[in-house]
Amino acid sequence: MAEITILEAINLALARALEECPDVVVFGEDVGVNGGVFRATEGLQKQYGAERVLDTPLAESMIAGMAIGMAAQGLRPVAEIQFMGFIYPTIEQMICHATRLRNRTRGRITCPMVLRAPYGGGIHAPEHHSESTEAIFAHMPGLRVVIPSSPLRAYGLLLAAIQDPDPVVFLEPKRIYRMMKQEVPDDGEALPLDVCFQLRDGADVTLVTWGAMTHETLQAAEQLKAEGISCDVLDVATIKPLDMATILNSVAKTGRCVIIHEAARTCGVGAEIAAQLAEHGLLSLFAPVQRVTGYDTIMPMFKLENDYMPSTERIITAVKKTLEEA
Repeated sequence: MAEITILEAINLALARALEECPDVVVFGEDVGVNGGVFRATEGLQKQYGAERVLDTPLAESMIAGMAIGMAAQGLRPVAEIQFMGFIYPTIEQMICHATRLRNRTRGRITCPMVLRAPYGGGIHAPEHHSESTEAIFAHMPGLRVVIPSSPLRAYGLLLAAIQDPDPVVFLEPKRIYRMMKQEVPDDGEALPLDVCFQLRDGADVTLVTWGAMTHETLQAAEQLKAEGISCDVLDVATIKPLDMATILNSVAKTGRCVIIHEAARTCGVGAEIAAQLAEHGLLSLFAPVQRVTGYDTIMPMFKLENDYMPSTERIITAVKKTLEEA
């Protein structure tokens, strides 16, 4: 079995969904003839035809609205937004219609759609191409937000998102699109949504992260191991709804927690995790929860990009700080 990247795993999952379910339709800007700006949909139009893999105009609100209409009529659309910085015109469609169809029709109509978008920094992109604003969508009732961090999880979680009867925002950390490879069996098996994945077992501190930051977090855990510090590493994967049971169980074991995310600090998903730990796991904590995040600024241009994003060194510093607390 060949090893593939996250990008190739997404392509594989889309091909599998198109093959197995005639109701699946893939569309977006340049996804057909060109295979998408990152080539995530390369070859799909040639294989499945222009009626199932469609190019659209540069009109994000229309893309989301079209997906909602298709989903309401029994299709399973997978719509792509080229970059997360272009996703904001879809918000009116998503919050006013996609998330409300089930409630509005008392369950008569559901909205089984997926809105895909590459997100995050780290590729020296211009303005609006490096956003990490997942918390906006996590705040919308009725919307599921999924972020893979490896080829295996990209394949399995995307299949699960396509099968979900309700709308899913599927954010793909483009910095690690081609960073790693794994063997991914093309067996059509979906992974469970709404659960954290344990990437490393440890006893001293819980590291909670998602998306591209799993890379730096695992690097930090490996370096800390050499100093005798054992880290439990959790990949949240579905940031809405949160699998707080797994996080709370880990913190009950370790007594300490560091949350790592690339998005800006204020009102980030990390703040919600910290709040729930304070509500439901306070007596398990030996020290205050630490957060290692981006800053409350616009993502800078590439010369300062690495200074904005959490580094392995910043994670290690936060871990040592929480271990110093009594």
